Amino acid sequence: MRNLYLLLLLLPLQLLAQKFTPAEISAYQAQANRVQIIRDHWGIPHVYGKTDADAVFGLLYAQCEDDFKRVELNYIEKLGRLAEVNGEKDIFNDLQIRLLIDSTEAMADYQKAQPWLKKLLDAYAAGINYYLYKNPQVKPALLHRFKPWYALLWTDGSIGAINTADLTLGELKKFYTNDFTPTAYVPVIKDQQSGSNGFAFAPSITESGHAILYINPHTTFYFRPEVQVQSEEGLNAYGAVTWGQFFVYQGFNEHCGWMHTSNNVDIADMYAEKITKTDKGLFYEYDKKKYPVGIKKVDIRYKDGEALKTRSFTTYFTNNGPVMAIRDGKWISLKSKNRNTQSLVQSWVRTKSKNFADYQKAMDLKANASNNTVYADAEGNIAYWHGNFIPIRNPSYNWAGVVDGSTSATAWKGLHPVSETVHLYNPPNGWLQNCNSTPFTVADKNSPLKANYPSYMAPDGENFRGVAAVRLLSQPQKYTLEKVIATGYDTYMPAFDILIPALLKAYAQLPQSDPMLEELKAPIALLKNWDYRSGENSEATTLAMEWAPRLNMNIQKVYINPGERDQVENTKAFAASARPNDLLDPLKATLADLNKRFGKWQVAWGEVNRFQRLTGAINEKYDDNAPSLPVGFGSAMWGQLPSYRSSLFKTNKRYGNSGNSFVCVVEFGKRIRAKSVLAGGNSGDPHSKHFNDQALLYSKGQFKDVLFYKEDVVKNAERTYKPGE
Repeated sequence: MRNLYLLLLLLPLQLLAQKFTPAEISAYQAQANRVQIIRDHWGIPHVYGKTDADAVFGLLYAQCEDDFKRVELNYIEKLGRLAEVNGEKDIFNDLQIRLLIDSTEAMADYQKAQPWLKKLLDAYAAGINYYLYKNPQVKPALLHRFKPWYALLWTDGSIGAINTADLTLGELKKFYTNDFTPTAYVPVIKDQQSGSNGFAFAPSITESGHAILYINPHTTFYFRPEVQVQSEEGLNAYGAVTWGQFFVYQGFNEHCGWMHTSNNVDIADMYAEKITKTDKGLFYEYDKKKYPVGIKKVDIRYKDGEALKTRSFTTYFTNNGPVMAIRDGKWISLKSKNRNTQSLVQSWVRTKSKNFADYQKAMDLKANASNNTVYADAEGNIAYWHGNFIPIRNPSYNWAGVVDGSTSATAWKGLHPVSETVHLYNPPNGWLQNCNSTPFTVADKNSPLKANYPSYMAPDGENFRGVAAVRLLSQPQKYTLEKVIATGYDTYMPAFDILIPALLKAYAQLPQSDPMLEELKAPIALLKNWDYRSGENSEATTLAMEWAPRLNMNIQKVYINPGERDQVENTKAFAASARPNDLLDPLKATLADLNKRFGKWQVAWGEVNRFQRLTGAINEKYDDNAPSLPVGFGSAMWGQLPSYRSSLFKTNKRYGNSGNSFVCVVEFGKRIRAKSVLAGGNSGDPHSKHFNDQALLYSKGQFKDVLFYKEDVVKNAERTYKPGE
């Protein structure tokens, strides 16, 4: 024992702290030697590997350099282990994840993965682990070793792609704490300001005669970095990658480009179960037969001070899926596909597509469960698919609500082939658009017909971004990269084309004796002369953007169920039926609030609406006294295409935290031309000059040139190295 103690004293401290074997380290170093990373003058990593696996290794190493915390956090969440970091408040978030995503299935899928996929999965984990080995000063919050099967925990490239229909976390908590007190069901109102815009332009309407793709996701800021990844096996993709994933989620290669927008396609269903309890246990009914309810114990660990405690749950499953709630005395189960290895396969192979036929083969895998796709390629094709993973169901049921789980009549009957889903290829008008809106205006009069599809396939209604896009794209012109950017950054907000006239009418109806007549005279005059465009120096924008959220919430409802009025219809109905005070009282409240915050109501939008990048430090908050930049853009809620979602954070000014994030426009041809901009910068390290070096460009809607070809990357190289150097 004494000899062992002496031996330990002689070992280097670094080796004692080492969690990787000499064989692993040797393999990591060998793979790192086959990788080159070139950081350009914006800090964007251009990763070159001999094989696809080498490129993946380098890509994950580079991601960890830029923001390991975000890489790790995404996997902590998908493992259902947030409570181990954040404490008791995330217990039920973890429980929900553990019910919907089975880690043991991910492990099994890794073991049986095709050799090419297993190589990529191994390289993904190795790249992160090598980073941790080479950077012992980095202290993971929880995950000290990444495993190859972690990458199989996601459905597609969006961390928020979990689909629970409209079953809430609150309902889950009530059910699994045995709180069966009757409460009124309150429908979920989804986030109405996030989403994306995607435009595709055919050669017939571009100056160069080449197709152009506009990529404009609206996400929380710093959600995806900008990267390029290339190998000698045919991989060469540029775009945005979700932290911790190894494929370009939205971007392009030299042959084609792909842009994703979110949708309201029904891909998860709620089932009311018929449960009986006997002395032999719990049973559910299916086609008049009884089957035992599946029971699984789930232990959720959570942080309590410095201690780690465990809370155990007995969870229940039927043939439809996990039981997630109780409504009207009935257990509600959820059928969904929130983890799908085929989705990762599809996400990878599409990045290597060489033409439209290749991309169609990727779509035929039917595994993209959360996205629409806007596409363009070097051959001049443009295309749109509304969803991809869509279960076949009996259209006589209302799939937006709860259906009977006790009969096979409500069972899924496989997946719709792509030919049956809503899609459009090469429309004669030469353009396609989607802004999280209905696919039935994707190409204006050349769009698919709603009557040809079951309601569950495309329940999405129209929103004001869709209105703005169709209005702009219907104006004939020959597009260039610069003209596409100008179109994507048009600041007109069509919702106010309905709301402001209604406000003016309400004001005109005031009796001469009403004190509001004089009180509102100046702001009404300002809004009357406004062109419904936001601007940094516009006081009218401030009034409108602070006033509109105080109106009826129905006008903010973008995502709808079949048969419901969409946002545009709701806004028109509200404007037509609103009483004068429904419009004027909110304006009066807006004036009072602005006076309180700024000492006057005449405040330019850029003074109110700011961009300030936080460092991510614990308890850090937006600060009116800290440096920030004015932003002239407005909210997607009212139809602005360059979405900038800002809020008050116990501050007088508004600070943006989502909306335009990675924005890119690419023109195909013999040689790729592209421009892009990223919120803040590519690095999550506040000490890096690339933490905020794109902030001014971003705040002004100005783009930088994309460096796609290696000779251009080398000319603009800031640092060239191998992982670990």
